[in-house]
Amino acid sequence: MMSDHFERPVVILVGLGHPAAISSVMEAYMFLVDWPPSKRDPAHGFAIKSCLAALRGEVEAETVRALFATLAEKYGIVAPDDAAFTASYREGPQGRA
Repeated sequence: MMSDHFERPVVILVGLGHPAAISSVMEAYMFLVDWPPSKRDPAHGFAIKSCLAALRGEVEAETVRALFATLAEKYGIVAPDDAAFTASYREGPQGRA
């Protein structure tokens, strides 16, 4: 049986901008099922189907992770990359320390 855990979680913003780490196919599926029906589109339906396929062992978890990350970008809920932000802050506006 394949693992449903992602190698690296997808960090999204939920609620009032609070980050949440989605680290498995099941967590992605549960998040997608709770998505408001009025905001669902064909991409959302495809993501849910990919989660179900992974849970049946038909596709790999990393495939679902890639689809979920793309969907999160489309919806504008991907959390900012703290490491990239910190690095750019240290370099300053001219790109140097």
